[in-house]
Amino acid sequence: MKIAQVAPLWERVPPPAYGGIELVVSLLTDELVRRGHEVTLFASGDSISLAKLESVHPQAIRLDPTVKEYSVYEMLQLGQVYDRAHEFDIIHSHMDCAALFYASFVKTPTVHTLHGAFTPDREKLFRRAKKQPYVTISNAQRKPDLGLNYAATVYNAIAVDRHKFHPEPDTPPYLAFLGRLSPEKGPHHAIAIAKQVGLPLKIAGKIDAVDAKYFEQEIKPHLDGKQIQFLGEANHNQKNALMGGAIATLFPITWQEPFGLVMIESMAAGTPVIAMNMGSTPEVIAQGQSGFLCNTVEECVNAVRKVETLERSFCRQYVADCFSVGRMTDGYEAVYEALIVDRGTIRRSVRPTYFSVTKSA
Repeated sequence: MKIAQVAPLWERVPPPAYGGIELVVSLLTDELVRRGHEVTLFASGDSISLAKLESVHPQAIRLDPTVKEYSVYEMLQLGQVYDRAHEFDIIHSHMDCAALFYASFVKTPTVHTLHGAFTPDREKLFRRAKKQPYVTISNAQRKPDLGLNYAATVYNAIAVDRHKFHPEPDTPPYLAFLGRLSPEKGPHHAIAIAKQVGLPLKIAGKIDAVDAKYFEQEIKPHLDGKQIQFLGEANHNQKNALMGGAIATLFPITWQEPFGLVMIESMAAGTPVIAMNMGSTPEVIAQGQSGFLCNTVEECVNAVRKVETLERSFCRQYVADCFSVGRMTDGYEAVYEALIVDRGTIRRSVRPTYFSVTKSA
């Protein structure tokens, strides 16, 4: 199968630190190559991949201060992809809504993975292109009222063997928080939880410009370098060590999270996750086995006190069973094959991926 993978230009594939979409694209692309597919990756020129790399810019856009209009490079990339559409059996876009109207002018089918949340503005575009095939990364992400052609739900994955397993947490005990320091991710809740249980909290993540004011007002005043520590943006090894050494990773989100790679990265390290019961979290966490789903900060506080009853080895195996690269790639291959059969309309259904994992005795 000849496949085009189209990634955002903002970050390198794979990302050196933070970049969930780019990590998933990297894992999927390389696994497709290993399975014998002929894959072309359209991404920033500094990307590293087993696939053939094509790029309209030599480095991740976020690293180039001379670039003032990101949309120009996005259009250049999509123009390149769709000029060559006839070379591919399938085009897989990870570009949110950017490729929707390009896809409608070629015979080669495009499947769009929806990595983010719907916004009122984007919904207008999706409604105009509702017949195109979409893959969601959780069932909670779907909005039935939009009437979109949902082809499947394919959960994101990580390469579990690249995540060191920590059979025991570090001493003295602490809590971990990783992610964008934004209101949606809930670091202010994480701080409140840590203070109520009297445990240190180690925070790592990036601060986007749009969240600078929130960080200055809601997070920075609590950073004392002792109980509440901010470690900056962490790379892969630093993230693994931080989460693996914690008694729990806090995921106290305030929005409908489409997936949340941090959850499976933490569980792969052996560390349970305490999360708000919103968005995808019930689909990712095995309640009472790999973590706890909570509805309030107070419930999170109580969950911290119970987290030592959970088996860290189960957390690791649960991710290996349910969120492996092989399982994700199987899901996408099924979508590709169904699309190619009809060249644009899925006639045989691709079943969404559901997981039901029970703790062994």
